[in-house]
Amino acid sequence: MPSSFCGIWGLRPTYGALSRGGSFAFVDSLDTIGPFARSVADLAATYDVMAGPDSGDAACARVKPSALLPQIDLGVADLRIARLGGYFASGAEAQVHDAADTVARALEVCRSVELPHPDLARTSAFIITSAENGARHLSRLRTRAADIDPNCRDRLLAGALVPASWVDQAQRFRAWWRDQFLALFQDVDVLIAPATPLRAPVLGKKTLTVNGEELPLRPNLGLFTPPISLVGPPIVAAPIHVPGELPCAVQRIGAPFAEAKLLRVARALETAGICTAPVATTQLCSAR
Repeated sequence: MPSSFCGIWGLRPTYGALSRGGSFAFVDSLDTIGPFARSVADLAATYDVMAGPDSGDAACARVKPSALLPQIDLGVADLRIARLGGYFASGAEAQVHDAADTVARALEVCRSVELPHPDLARTSAFIITSAENGARHLSRLRTRAADIDPNCRDRLLAGALVPASWVDQAQRFRAWWRDQFLALFQDVDVLIAPATPLRAPVLGKKTLTVNGEELPLRPNLGLFTPPISLVGPPIVAAPIHVPGELPCAVQRIGAPFAEAKLLRVARALETAGICTAPVATTQLCSAR
């Protein structure tokens, strides 16, 4: 979501691919560290520099993965690409789905696949996130509650009160969902879906409309990302810019440690001018 709303490339690597050492944890069983960049080459090069074992993160892979930068120009002719349909084809602004249509046409994608119960996957991710985060910050809630942003504090308090039976059920669903998710990659290499339900929201916006229902904005920005991040696969957010509009992105999703395939698709879209991150400019003003 951050790279999507900022209009730049973002890579959420496979869970455990990059070390989280030195970062302030949010949800240990979901947290990943990944780069933002203005080009696919920079995204790959940054990942390559960051990758490698780290004893400071128990979840970090013990073997350094293959470098991504040498692979980004291998093309997409041999890749099997499909769109995620059903849940991921509804519940968003028309402009967001138009962006996904543009990417699909550019890649000549005709196939659509579905995952069972992505709504329950989102619910499970929400429960696990709330419970782990509430437990992590419980001591701060007890001693420094006034120092925490009220919007975050209420969510942390709610998370600290989540029943253990809910968490257990969510974790059981998570294991089942992982099997369903991985099964898709027996016939597909890359999946395409919207990254967010709307373009970057303007300051002060409080709600969004999903399937005709007005919902609070903040807790519903993650309609399309938590169901996927629940099982930790790699994701590349590709920025889509429309003149006069705020940015959005289309996510490319792969099997665990298939970052290279995602970046090959990203590079093809970048080369074709479909997905790009504008170069930052600096304006100098002279005082009189």
